[in-house]
Amino acid sequence: MIGKETSEHYVWGENCDGWHLVKTAGLSVIHERMPPGTKEAQHYHTKSRQFFFVLEGSATLEIAGVREVLQKHEGAEVPPGVPHQMFNESVGEIEFLVVSQPPSHGDRFSV
Repeated sequence: MIGKETSEHYVWGENCDGWHLVKTAGLSVIHERMPPGTKEAQHYHTKSRQFFFVLEGSATLEIAGVREVLQKHEGAEVPPGVPHQMFNESVGEIEFLVVSQPPSHGDRFSV
């Protein structure tokens, strides 16, 4: 079994958290938390395909310049090569899963 309490934790961006639930050569599953008013830097991956799935709250995901608001239990896919950026424009924390295949570590490029 694995969960937030037993997985590798890291802090990123503006006081955001990540927990590696699966970290293998072929697949990455990360549980992330973003406080209100935070965002990640716009970027893309050359090889990694990603799927973002909201667990709690309301997240804004910009994909190729188009913003979509994802509610709890909604998700969106980002193909390789497509610029994207996650925002928390809500008044509460958001939590979501980021599934990457192959893992995006070392495959992240700023726009």
